[in-house]
Amino acid sequence: MPTSQPGAARPSPDDRATPDDLLHTRTGTEVSAEDMVLATGRDLTPRTLAWARRKLDEEGPGAIEKLLP
Repeated sequence: MPTSQPGAARPSPDDRATPDDLLHTRTGTEVSAEDMVLATGRDLTPRTLAWARRKLDEEGPGAIEKLLP
């Protein structure tokens, strides 16, 4: 059942969602342990930073891609 109201303005082409194939999580910069922890929504603690460093050592910077869509 549509939720739009009759006569409501249609969204412009600029208001559409970005297609998944155009979304990127990496900016071309190095991924830090802090980035990894924050991507999980956890607090920055010595324990979570150690986890993130291990993850980056094992999987490289692409590890963050597994955490973010």
